[in-house]
Amino acid sequence: MDDKVIFQTLIKKNLISSETAQEILREAALTRKNAESLLYERRIVNQVAVAEVKSELLGIPYQKVNIENIKEELLSLIPEEVSRNYQVAPLERTPEMLVVGMVQPDNVKAQDALRFTAKKLGINLGVYLITPDDLELVWRKYSPLKREIEAVLKSLQIKPGSRTLAPEQRVVRLEEGVALSEEAPVIKIVASALKEAVEQKASDIHFEPQRTRLRIRFRIDGELQEVSSLPLELHLLVISRIKVLANLKIDENRIPQDGRFRTLIFNKEIDFRVSTFPTAVGEKAALRVLDPAIGLKGFQELGLSGYNAKSLEAAIERPFGMILLSGPTGSGKTTTLYAVFQVLNKEDVNIVSLEDPVEYSVEGVNQSQIRPEIGYDFASGLRQIVRQDPDVIMVGEIRDIETAALAVHAALTGHVVLSTLHTNNAIGIIPRLIDMKVEPYLLPPSLNLMVAQRLVVRLCPHCKKAITAPVEIQKIIRKELDNLPPSEQEKTKFKEPFQIFHSQGCESCKNKGVLGRVAIFEMFSMTSELADIITNSLSETKIAEEAKRQGIISLRQDGVLKALQGLISMEEVLRETAEAV
Repeated sequence: MDDKVIFQTLIKKNLISSETAQEILREAALTRKNAESLLYERRIVNQVAVAEVKSELLGIPYQKVNIENIKEELLSLIPEEVSRNYQVAPLERTPEMLVVGMVQPDNVKAQDALRFTAKKLGINLGVYLITPDDLELVWRKYSPLKREIEAVLKSLQIKPGSRTLAPEQRVVRLEEGVALSEEAPVIKIVASALKEAVEQKASDIHFEPQRTRLRIRFRIDGELQEVSSLPLELHLLVISRIKVLANLKIDENRIPQDGRFRTLIFNKEIDFRVSTFPTAVGEKAALRVLDPAIGLKGFQELGLSGYNAKSLEAAIERPFGMILLSGPTGSGKTTTLYAVFQVLNKEDVNIVSLEDPVEYSVEGVNQSQIRPEIGYDFASGLRQIVRQDPDVIMVGEIRDIETAALAVHAALTGHVVLSTLHTNNAIGIIPRLIDMKVEPYLLPPSLNLMVAQRLVVRLCPHCKKAITAPVEIQKIIRKELDNLPPSEQEKTKFKEPFQIFHSQGCESCKNKGVLGRVAIFEMFSMTSELADIITNSLSETKIAEEAKRQGIISLRQDGVLKALQGLISMEEVLRETAEAV
């Protein structure tokens, strides 16, 4: 079905505005993303509402999936690969009919494949329309990692949880491992772990040798959690397999090694960045999962809206100058830079980046990874970049005086410069640059926008519930709302006693209560008033007064607003912004 037809119907039903529809369709055309998917990513329209519209247009009934009814014998009728390829889920098997749910029931190829499956069973085919979220729940029923591992261990005749000695306590025999020369089982284990990590939207995978076992942990929504463990006998084989994939030296286990590889999982290319590290009980491997579908985001997906979105958009539109992002490690700075990339990435724009390391490969951007061990660092790379006729320069991090000076010079000579550094808030960027020996008079003409950000876990939308905030939290909320700029106060409609949100956990979030992460921001723009303060009467007090005059929304204020909207928990906001107040 044509996206335009769906969007026209959504407009008629007052589910979205015509302006929003045009914006989404335009973005879909530019980014080559599915327009319907963008609706869900932006949380503009509920999936059920869209499904009901499609049901009406196609004449196919919508069905809410009861995940408890999806048993293993039902899943066996439609293989996981088919389910993912055609976005279809088996819902019910009766003596007369195979009932399936489809996200795109007008997909002719999918219907042909399903009719063939039903014909082999000697029954008819029944089709319902389902939402992508319900389909995701069904997919989680397929091929769990533990099941795969148990099957492999059975084939190797190794009991799960069997007690073994740590490597340094064993007497190694030269013939040891000959019986395990078959690599297929280990290949399956590693492949299953990678697939499971992508399925669960993990950012990192850890293979960690312990004294009696090999522990596998995923980092999901910023939290590490154990997903499985293997007998220690498989440790060397698993690590060797990872090294083979990343083209690392298999026989080198005394020093850390870094590498990466790309593979196809669920019909999409996923990059894995690999780091091995020697520990007292054997080599540890950590894999960063670089899924473009998760890591490459638009502004709204990041959590940018209102004043903050306008500030960043205005800075991007300027023909030259620096946009600097600050925040601790893991605060999402690189993700924000990649979002800016996607806006600036046009045919007539030459973008060159220096990264450590290159996280995501972006079509149209000339990305280079620094290698300090051979003298190729940010400073030396930046000197070379200006000879590449760039329009936009991205420097992963300003770490030293030389890089800071070169970045300022590049901004002054007609380039847009994007970079990061470490400060507690946006206001602290100016003193930090001056500490790095940048002359104050050079900052006004070279610096456009200062951004601070933090990443906060997003509450599960399926199980979050509103509660009345405790008295102390009420006071904090009132204080932050009272200090908002007048223009923002007019937009807020929150009344006392303030309601905040908690989530208890459900099947959708695997009882964690959280689902994904969202950023909170603080934006501070260069103005003529700020320029005068920097050049004539620099002090942190006056900078803070100018920030208030500009009407900036602080990190904590942005967090409080998002907490009152039910996106994040107030406790997380207070914890993440404690140093920024």
